[in-house]
Amino acid sequence: METIGTWWMWAGFFALVLFMLLVDLLLVGGGREHRVSFREAASWSVIWVATALGFAGLLWWHLDGQYGREMADTKTLEFITGYLIEKSLAVDNVFVWLMLFAAFAVPPSLQKRVLAFGILGAIVMRTGMIFGGVWLINQFHWLLYVFGAFLLLTGIKMWRTVDQPADPANNRLLQWLRRRLNVTEQLQGERFVVMQHKDGRLTRFVTPLFLVLILVEVSDLVFAVDSIPAIFAVSRDPFIVLTSNVFAILGLRAMYFLLAGLADRFVLLKYGLAVVLVFIGAKMLLLDVWPIPVLFSLGVVAAIIGTSIVLSLRKTAPGVPPASGWRDEV
Repeated sequence: METIGTWWMWAGFFALVLFMLLVDLLLVGGGREHRVSFREAASWSVIWVATALGFAGLLWWHLDGQYGREMADTKTLEFITGYLIEKSLAVDNVFVWLMLFAAFAVPPSLQKRVLAFGILGAIVMRTGMIFGGVWLINQFHWLLYVFGAFLLLTGIKMWRTVDQPADPANNRLLQWLRRRLNVTEQLQGERFVVMQHKDGRLTRFVTPLFLVLILVEVSDLVFAVDSIPAIFAVSRDPFIVLTSNVFAILGLRAMYFLLAGLADRFVLLKYGLAVVLVFIGAKMLLLDVWPIPVLFSLGVVAAIIGTSIVLSLRKTAPGVPPASGWRDEV
């Protein structure tokens, strides 16, 4: 695999990620059972974004001295574009998490721990998927067209099904887990597993919080199938793909608590995400016909997401009368 990453760059990156994870897990909130406030989530969102931009600056500085200005500009732009794409598509995770926590009546004080473990699992899972995806693309170039067609169809499907939210109660995996596991009827604080008496014996039970954790991990796996091919439209360097992906994931929990109270206002954001997927899918399909520059891709993705956010906030602003549906207005 061709990559700009040297052994010490990989080591430094993983050391930074480990340090930030320890800070996030052990220091944020001062404990595991903790309700994250809007102010705290906003502060940590700024910290995570600043850390990613700081990493981009260090990357540019190193590449400029080692390989020259052109390489530094290209790779750093690929990192920033990939980061923005992953950060944007991760918003879909937030909507799913809100739905899961509401369906299982998980209080805000317990959500932090579930998302902490969920993000750890997501980093491990996506690392394997990224290296596997890069290897496959290097072996079979035509897979890029498959990924492009998949993203194009996924974007169209997302646009058509925005108004059809899933019902966690009808999730087949959840039903399968309930049939095969002993599940407590109520939450047991922050615990995932407890011991209770059943038929006169002390038996291990899992709590509903454990089921939520499983569904959080599965939801990330599903969304990774969309987001990881999307970043291959920007770069196939495993160092760029993995670092941009992981930095986007690291700030995902803070972004969740930041948006949790405002989710109802971003009514058009999913339409924007659908358009982003369609654009990236088209970019991959045109790869060998009309290569779209990375800087142009960055501008398009930023414009789509920014426009969908602005229109959402205008549509849901106080004093704006509710409409029968956005689809009817266009």
